[in-house]
Amino acid sequence: MKFRFVWIGKTRDKNWLALQEEYLSRLSHFVKFEITEIKDSDRETESKRILEKVNQSNFVCLLDVKGRSVSSHGLAMKIEHWQNRGFKEIAFVIGGAEGVASEVVERADFSLSLSLLTFTHETARVILAEQLYRAFTIIKGFPYQK
Repeated sequence: MKFRFVWIGKTRDKNWLALQEEYLSRLSHFVKFEITEIKDSDRETESKRILEKVNQSNFVCLLDVKGRSVSSHGLAMKIEHWQNRGFKEIAFVIGGAEGVASEVVERADFSLSLSLLTFTHETARVILAEQLYRAFTIIKGFPYQK
């Protein structure tokens, strides 16, 4: 299994970047991944670029405030389920400040809400990376999640 992260803009704050890199480094022990950063633009242009970067065969998980909330254990179960269904690559998509166009929402196989709270994109990236790492420690039975 491989993860593809598709998000808008770069992580500019060095502190958030350090945390992002830390959790992605930990995650790399469990899964290969690729990051695609899309240049900031208007919502329609960003959405078009997102769809261009997502492969047709990808399982797409869109991070969306209107998405489904799951616990850390629930996310681990989802990842295991997607893996067991034979998905080779899961694309995690974080849209821009204005959200994503309806075409991206329609393309998503699953919409995930990290919280009802609003986060900066840099914060959302760190939370996603940490939760994915936590999910794999749950799947593998490692003590981190306790």
